[in-house]
Amino acid sequence: MSDFLSRPIPNIPDSDFPKVVIVGAGFAGLKLAMKLRKKRFQVILLDKHNYHQFQPLFYQVATAGLEPSAISFPLRKIFHGSKNVTFRMAQVDYFDPKIKRLYTDAGYIDYSYLVLAMGADTNYFGNINIEETSSPMKTVSEALYIRNKIISNYERAINIEKSDDRKSLMNVVIVGGGPTGVELAGAMADLRNNVFPKDYPELNFHNMNVVLIEAGPELLGSMSKTSKEHALKYLQGLGVEVMLNTMVKDYNGNQVFLKDKESIQTQTLLWAAGIKPNRIGGLEEDNYAPNGRIFVDDFSEIKGCPSVFALGDISLMTQEGYPKGHPQVAQVAIQQALNLSHNLHQIEEGKEKKGFKYKDLGSMATVGRKLAVVDLPFIKFQGILAWITWLFVHLMAILGVKNKVFIFLDWSWNYLSFDPSLRLLIRPKAVRPSEQKALTEER
Repeated sequence: MSDFLSRPIPNIPDSDFPKVVIVGAGFAGLKLAMKLRKKRFQVILLDKHNYHQFQPLFYQVATAGLEPSAISFPLRKIFHGSKNVTFRMAQVDYFDPKIKRLYTDAGYIDYSYLVLAMGADTNYFGNINIEETSSPMKTVSEALYIRNKIISNYERAINIEKSDDRKSLMNVVIVGGGPTGVELAGAMADLRNNVFPKDYPELNFHNMNVVLIEAGPELLGSMSKTSKEHALKYLQGLGVEVMLNTMVKDYNGNQVFLKDKESIQTQTLLWAAGIKPNRIGGLEEDNYAPNGRIFVDDFSEIKGCPSVFALGDISLMTQEGYPKGHPQVAQVAIQQALNLSHNLHQIEEGKEKKGFKYKDLGSMATVGRKLAVVDLPFIKFQGILAWITWLFVHLMAILGVKNKVFIFLDWSWNYLSFDPSLRLLIRPKAVRPSEQKALTEER
């Protein structure tokens, strides 16, 4: 690592423009890079993956509704022909605000402006057993792992003679009653009710339980009371066992232990109970809120770090109406990126900056086939119209015409046939010891 830290990232083009280094190609980082790509800035975009991931549809990859490539888009392709944008796949280590230098595993890079948009990771609330044995869903690869795990479990279950011995393989437990948990539970119930019985007629799917566990008193905590009630009704109608006011104490890979309730047998615990911001070295401890988010001012600038900004899930901007910060959702990240792109121009021209004001465009969640809840600023509605609205909004948000077409075709086929065609068990080949040694030596 020290060798990389001592030399600059190679092959970065020379430029007389101010250098904007963006860490993270999620909703905020990618939007900012796209807004600056034809402006008088040199943009260096860094990410540990070479593709953008559309997180709202991870659950459809996990439940065999979409292929991973449909919700992933190559970052280099986005910036074809953009002479002032350079992408590098790198893992960020820390930055030094005094000399304006960022250190990565590919080398260091100096910046005029540094934008931190690393997003958030899964929060296990300090439970090591759950972290090691449950399945999170914060990346495309994790969603694909869940798909493989579920399919593999049923392929194994069909070779087990006694139904009682199959329970832990067939049951699916989801922890977290936010949009991700609700959408996962609805999709798993649809598979259990309509698809798996056709694939595995030898198994009795009345013995398969889909359980959704939420520590709070209701689902979809940030949405309206009407949407919460309808989501609960829809899930129960699909046969999902919803357990509210229920705390998960531990998990051993085969049994979920609950506080004051009986444990549940399952080898598939899907963890969607919370997120924690990703961290970077270089900030003082008082830059962080107790929940790990970085304090920023109304212009997204980190307090005490001139020319260093934080966007999206990792930032905490307290404003009127948002004393605990804005919600950690895509729209906040996108709007903060748009505001910062405007302010960077203002700074370079010596003009007054514009404070960020969040415009809540609403929220929505789908609960299985033809069921969804939608909260817009001016109207709230549920059912099939909400489901169509959800489909349209997410389809339009996907990058690339090809991806939009593929997703539309997949959704159309799944709706007409109710038989998603992606139930393939594809595992990566194990790396040989000699190959692992070569990779290690190369790094």
